[in-house]
Amino acid sequence: MQKLKTTNTINRQPFLEIKEVCKVYPTKKGPFTVLDGVNLNVEQGEFICVIGHSGCGKSTLLNMVSGFNFPTTGQVLLEGQPITKPGPDRMVVFQNYALLPWRTAFENIYLAVNAVYPTKPEAEKRAIVREHLAMVGLGDAMEKKPMQMSGGMRQRVSIARALAIRPKVLILDEPFGALDAITKEELQEELLKIWGDNRCTVLMITHDIDEALFLADKLVMMTNGPHAKIGEVMEIPFSRPRDRARIMEDPQYYQLRNYALDFLFNRFAHDDVG
Repeated sequence: MQKLKTTNTINRQPFLEIKEVCKVYPTKKGPFTVLDGVNLNVEQGEFICVIGHSGCGKSTLLNMVSGFNFPTTGQVLLEGQPITKPGPDRMVVFQNYALLPWRTAFENIYLAVNAVYPTKPEAEKRAIVREHLAMVGLGDAMEKKPMQMSGGMRQRVSIARALAIRPKVLILDEPFGALDAITKEELQEELLKIWGDNRCTVLMITHDIDEALFLADKLVMMTNGPHAKIGEVMEIPFSRPRDRARIMEDPQYYQLRNYALDFLFNRFAHDDVG
């Protein structure tokens, strides 16, 4: 098994760089340090999963990449430029879908496309929406409203909406955490296929080691908070395209899985395991 330490690239600017990031919140009891000296380089087109116990700052870190939160010290850089606010080059998919319940699947995506590309011809915008609904297998459900759809269908709409903006970075905050096991595996397969077609950079929070080993190029393992940081970055060696059954027959799969479990449950054991 390979363990990859995060190091700065000497001759090439990383696509996404998290550089000596600390996040401190003021409280009545004094400063509370959530993240303490986080460093991570992500190359363009990589699929990165982040795992760690609840409260270790995973969402805080990804919120800094999305521009919804900011470091107390340190920097988050995209293509060498500091991230100072949210933008359409970074789209987020949340666990709770975040769809407008009174709008159809088509309308939920169209509103986002129109907001980002208001000057595009109407026919082109509508074609983008239809293309991305078809991409997630919902070409026949575009007129359904969220309450008429299953949880898996709603999350497909959320993913389609994010990808229709054509972001440079797709940020996934436990997108499949609320789904049943069968739907979850189906969406993992679909996500990999979609990612294989467009190869945008993906940052994904998960509590599921098996999910991370199936999806990711690298697994970022966070230490416990407060004062959390990146403990190790594990490189996932399985070739692409990936086949779930073949991966689970590979002895390396269980070595990697056991190593990650040991990191979380022994070296960084916690009462509230995430």
